[in-house]
Amino acid sequence: MTRALATLRAIVAQRRWIALAAVFALLAGIDFGFAGFTRIIDQRGGDLLLALHARERPVSDRVVIVDIDQRSLEAMNDLAGSWPWPRSVHGELLDHIGAQHPRAVAFDILFNELDAYRPEHDAAFADAVARHPEAWLAMTLNADGDGALISQLPPAVPRQPLTQPPHDVRIPLMLPLVMLEHPEAMRGGLINFSPDSDNVGRHHNLYADAKGWRFPSLAAEIVRAGGRPLPSEKTVLLNWRKGWHHVSYADIYLDALRQHPQRPADEFKDKIVVIGTAAPGLMDLRLTPLGSTYPGVEILATALDNLDRGDWLREPPRVAVLPLALVLIGLVGFGFARGVSANRLGVALIAITLAASAGSWLALRGGTFVPVFAALTFGWLAYLTASGIAYLDERRVRLRTSGMFKRFLDPRVVADLIERGEVDYRNEARATEVSVLFSDIRGFTSLSEVSTPEEVVTMLNGYFSKQVEVIFAHGGTLDKFIGDAIMAFWGAPVAEPDSAQRSVRAAIAMSAALEELRGQLGELGRTLEIGIGIHTGRAVVGFIGSNDRLDYTVIGDTVNLASRVEGLTKGIARVLVTEATKDACGDAFAWRDCGLHQVKGRETRVQLYEPSLLQPAGNEKKG
Repeated sequence: MTRALATLRAIVAQRRWIALAAVFALLAGIDFGFAGFTRIIDQRGGDLLLALHARERPVSDRVVIVDIDQRSLEAMNDLAGSWPWPRSVHGELLDHIGAQHPRAVAFDILFNELDAYRPEHDAAFADAVARHPEAWLAMTLNADGDGALISQLPPAVPRQPLTQPPHDVRIPLMLPLVMLEHPEAMRGGLINFSPDSDNVGRHHNLYADAKGWRFPSLAAEIVRAGGRPLPSEKTVLLNWRKGWHHVSYADIYLDALRQHPQRPADEFKDKIVVIGTAAPGLMDLRLTPLGSTYPGVEILATALDNLDRGDWLREPPRVAVLPLALVLIGLVGFGFARGVSANRLGVALIAITLAASAGSWLALRGGTFVPVFAALTFGWLAYLTASGIAYLDERRVRLRTSGMFKRFLDPRVVADLIERGEVDYRNEARATEVSVLFSDIRGFTSLSEVSTPEEVVTMLNGYFSKQVEVIFAHGGTLDKFIGDAIMAFWGAPVAEPDSAQRSVRAAIAMSAALEELRGQLGELGRTLEIGIGIHTGRAVVGFIGSNDRLDYTVIGDTVNLASRVEGLTKGIARVLVTEATKDACGDAFAWRDCGLHQVKGRETRVQLYEPSLLQPAGNEKKG
């Protein structure tokens, strides 16, 4: 029956872990399928990898940034005044750069408002753009506003109709209105910042749709015009670089004014030149994996470089990583169900985590970003949850086991045995060799008749406390109190090679403790006497009883014989042991042969001995 209950408990426990794994697998399926509530984990973990990968990528040899930096704002102040400068300044810079035959010159600056006070400067800039077909201007698509009618947009403004779009709708585009005098040169595209769900910019949108029309990005238009193939996807994950070739705007402009320029005449030949600002004061800073104040001009440069090289990062669908999460969850569930230790499972998870992270890094270096961090998180959450449940179960078992065994063993010994995992109230009873001791007070009935109940209780409490202390000191297990009798045993829950010797030493010490107690009880203690019997043999030891009431006890013929030996002590000796106990003790004691005695329930008479110490016992080993 006990074995059947243990098997049933094991089956229930296994099903519990499988059910836990099924719950986590369902959550992972929902998350990776459509909910995406752990997407931010992939995003944050991916940011770390993207930032590390960017450090390996050298400065681009195709894209140059002409930076309106803080130095330019200060150096140009005498020539062009404070920012914003007259637009003719940008036209002069464009003429100087354009003379070097760059592949493209992209302005990451909006020219959507006319300069009412300096229209001649707007005209000069427009003329310069018209002279340079490699010049491209920035546009943005707003979320609201009226904008211009789609039919009234200059032909140069790039757009593509979707399926039968309306032709007379207003699109909230911010156009470079400075080019109204040269609408044929209003070349450009969108520079809208496209953050992910956590407001971090990682992707570049090649186009945006509005009211049935599609408008390309500035980077996509420049690369398309250069004859490079574009991705089929709407969005690409940017492959970042650690740094860029920055040239100060003022250095280029002032060098162009010199009669004998000092900078190389082919500095921008065959380059894509991006004119923008990284100056903190002009506030064109964005949140990206490389920092919270990343210059917007460098985002555009990254998109141009990626599209021109074709080395943007490929991204598998997020659901493609679901099998990794399911494998980890399954490993945890089946591992706990099979009884694998939490430590071993933890080591396995660490190994898989390191391998998956290394694999993700290698894939990133190969041009593919594989987000494994959410999948790993599911595995670790399943592990931590299962470990927490297992810990609470173990703690409950420990507390119950401790509470039970403290009734039978020294509490310090109990704590040590539980820590070593050697005792558990759930363990099945087992047959083992034990030495069983019975101790009984002689003449207790007569003693009770001549004493008050209070005196008897006080005497018994003192007697039991002292004797139990002796039993615990010699590593014994207290079985129970039977009226005025004590039952104890050695050899369980942990078998010791000297269990029999310990039981006999305890009996001798109990006899000595009785002498001390008799002196303390005065007249009442003079008639106090005990008998102690010990027998060594095999018996069944374990928790026996109902689910609500379990006792750690020993049962069998060995117990019966020890009780009978205790009953024979009167008139022979205070302590008697059987021949089996004497043989188990060897030469550890001096023995007085007390002869053969008939024992109730046995046909063969039993040889009994009285032990005594050969020498002082010294320090007894405890526990």
